[in-house]
Amino acid sequence: MEMRRRQPIGVELVKRGIVTEKDIDQALEYQREHTDKRLGDILHILNVCDSQVLIENIGDILGVKGILLTGDTLKIKPTEYLTLEICKNYKCIPFEVSNGKIKVCFTDRINNGKTNSVKMLLLNKGLVMEQYITFEHDIERILSTLEGESSGDISKTSSNGTIIELVDSIIKTGMEKRASDIHIEPLTDEVRVRYRIDGELFTIAKIPKEKQAQVIGRLKAISNMHQEKQEAQDGRILLYDDYNIRVSSQPNVCGEKFVLRLLKKNEDIRNVFELGYPGTEEEFKKNFNKKNSITIIAAPTGAGKTTTLYSIVDYLNTSEINITTIEDPVEIRINGLNQIEVGNKSTFSGALRTVLRQDPDIILLGEIRDHETAEIAIQAGQTGHYVLSTIHTIDAIEVINRMRKMGLSDYDIASTLATTVSQRLVRTVCPNCKKEREFTEDEKKKIKKILDKYGEKADLDNIKTYDTIGCEKCNGIGYYGRIGIFETLDVSDEIKELIVKGASTIEIRNKALEQNYRPLVVDGIYKVLKGYTTFDELNRQLILY
Repeated sequence: MEMRRRQPIGVELVKRGIVTEKDIDQALEYQREHTDKRLGDILHILNVCDSQVLIENIGDILGVKGILLTGDTLKIKPTEYLTLEICKNYKCIPFEVSNGKIKVCFTDRINNGKTNSVKMLLLNKGLVMEQYITFEHDIERILSTLEGESSGDISKTSSNGTIIELVDSIIKTGMEKRASDIHIEPLTDEVRVRYRIDGELFTIAKIPKEKQAQVIGRLKAISNMHQEKQEAQDGRILLYDDYNIRVSSQPNVCGEKFVLRLLKKNEDIRNVFELGYPGTEEEFKKNFNKKNSITIIAAPTGAGKTTTLYSIVDYLNTSEINITTIEDPVEIRINGLNQIEVGNKSTFSGALRTVLRQDPDIILLGEIRDHETAEIAIQAGQTGHYVLSTIHTIDAIEVINRMRKMGLSDYDIASTLATTVSQRLVRTVCPNCKKEREFTEDEKKKIKKILDKYGEKADLDNIKTYDTIGCEKCNGIGYYGRIGIFETLDVSDEIKELIVKGASTIEIRNKALEQNYRPLVVDGIYKVLKGYTTFDELNRQLILY
């Protein structure tokens, strides 16, 4: 809780006779080597005075009650009132409950917005929060203890169960928490387990170093990997009825790291509009129901390109159309499609040559990676097929540059490229704990500036946004699930002419902006204004300011 004060806290403490100038000099010397530590915490660590007196005076200076957090003052189990994730995110510890009131201590770094979020969360549980501050060092010590306890079945199994039970517990807990990936990482003195949930990594457990070899052995056994090889390997786990788990191992200086990608079997394909695709159904049909052309989806790894491709193909899939997909690997199986998996003995380009002899109407090509694949895809588009694929690049217009760098001619690009789409994923506000509020004047100013730049308008005075609070449903994060933000370039005749002339992407962008092209940020702003996500989350993805 940063608050205004007339004098630096060290000066105030010297004035009160709590510490000496020599103590402050010693603390500042310590701070030069530990720049992340605050002065109050350093004085506590150096034990230059009574810690109880020190924190009480720091609290008095800041205008908040100060308390020394010890085993005696911690009278409740904090995670019975706030999840571990909330305690970690907000650096707070509930330590006492009495007569409908709950005492919660924060570090002196916390801001009022976050304390208010915790206050609202506890109020929803019928508890009025009394705010305290304590040393960050003590909060981190207690959080470390809670982290060890919170791993639940994983920690208990790590201590008391077999390695088979431990690995099974790690995987099943990941499924329960909606993890897309599980990272099992050997470190210097422990093995860390992290889950990626809605695009973010969270530490969930730490396994003793002495169990590392057994955990790795078990993972290799169930992934059908070579036990004796300490080199990068790929495998699969097929032990769980509802999941197909892809496994990748990679040696590092502390051992072999494993990443498990959890792919749910028979998962329903989401409608493309449910994914967040803007526009009407008529506009969608115009952009994606074509022949003799190519549609490219562009985005970084993990930004949902494949999911969007599946949704488009599922929308176009009818009994009158022959659709073939070439993927590495096939992530979701769709009834009615001919799905081909590229393996060690085949390539995208080789599989594509074969597919062209199978009378396809639509070809989904997992990724255009090189000149050979790009050239065959162009030929397929020029001979009556509709090709959908992905490319790694930053936005819809840079797809043109990327194809040029792959060695394709401007004529070939202009004659076949019909639509390019770029996308990102932003986390959506948890519906269970979100708190409505008005936009701040600073947010309004930034949003208006972005919309004005692209000729868009919005009445910001009559639109609400949300604060993210955190609850058990969202693991204390405040966000639950993700939605796409999109930009679509319709390669019009005017843009085709520019491509043939070898125009730069700047010239192409300017022409596109004169037509119906709007960049990612515009769709992102509208998703914020509709309450799907927050301005902070949009900025985290696109770096707006």
